[in-house]
Amino acid sequence: MRIPLCKPSIDKNELKTIAESLRSPWLTHGPNNLTFEKLFSKKFNIPYSLSMNSCTSALECAIKCQGLNGEIIIPSFTWVSTANAILNAGCTPVFADIDLNSRNIDPKSIVKNITKKTVAIIVVHFAGLPCDMEKIIKICKKYNLRLIEDSAETLGAKYKDKYTGSFGLGCFSFFPTKNITTTEGGMLTFQDKKLLEKAKLIIAHGIDKKLKKNFWHRESSLPGHNYRLPNHLAALGVSQLKKLSHFNKKRRSIAKIYDKELSKFNNFIILQKVPKNFTHSYQMYTIRVPKKYRSNFLNFMRKKKIEVSVHFDPPLHRQKYLRFFNKKKLPQTDILSKEIVTLPIFPDMTKKQVSYVIANIKKYIAKINL
Repeated sequence: MRIPLCKPSIDKNELKTIAESLRSPWLTHGPNNLTFEKLFSKKFNIPYSLSMNSCTSALECAIKCQGLNGEIIIPSFTWVSTANAILNAGCTPVFADIDLNSRNIDPKSIVKNITKKTVAIIVVHFAGLPCDMEKIIKICKKYNLRLIEDSAETLGAKYKDKYTGSFGLGCFSFFPTKNITTTEGGMLTFQDKKLLEKAKLIIAHGIDKKLKKNFWHRESSLPGHNYRLPNHLAALGVSQLKKLSHFNKKRRSIAKIYDKELSKFNNFIILQKVPKNFTHSYQMYTIRVPKKYRSNFLNFMRKKKIEVSVHFDPPLHRQKYLRFFNKKKLPQTDILSKEIVTLPIFPDMTKKQVSYVIANIKKYIAKINL
């Protein structure tokens, strides 16, 4: 039996939807984008949404549309796109430590890294669990900082009664590993219409319709990009978004089985702790195992055809081109990056597959006599 780490759920109707869209007059940004954006805003109770070609583009656009120039605090324990977006937008990343229980950015570490040059915080909701937004919002208000949410991994997750991406500018991913997919794709969400209009210019070469003198006149008002999502991929997004609640329900049911069975082995496995009033979307299911066993454990599981992985090692402050930006020691991040393991989870994962993963974890623990 081979168990993939993740697997997108795309049905025959969605293939048909894409084919129909390809036969339409719109192959680039088109009417499906508008439908996708409206549905997204309605579902997550966010005033404005803008579909894009990736979450990375959304992050960069979120910085540029606000005119930010300075230091932006992020967790080191994240994917490189978060730092790359900051650098490509002309700002400077500053790395904060994480909380080992939640695996999310530690508000205390944020405060320690604030300087006169700090202009914003990008929180990264890890694996589907929201950050402690109440504490982070207080920090933003106290120090007059902008808030951007890297919500790539938390589509449909809630902090108390609010969805992630609705606190600041929300950046979402629809990569094949995420809770829904458009193959490549992303969404940027806003509370402010002026920022939405600025972002629309940025993602489409800066072409400003207000400058249009006649039907052929196209004039740019700023140095923009081509960050648009094609119409047929937006069509897939519309269909996938309608199934998100079902997908997340399946993910949570799998996580519940993992939690129940793996909690029996707390001498080897540490689970992610989900605080009260937090809703996890389980884009990933991660565990911590002792550092001295991790490589051996990963290789053992792979030999059993179980596609386990690691998210993230090395963390950003340990990567060659980013070390320059590291200002403080990040002990919790260093611990987590050497212990973290990602187990398979996806909506179509069967109970038989889940049982196979758990059975082989048990075999490994028995093998090392713990």
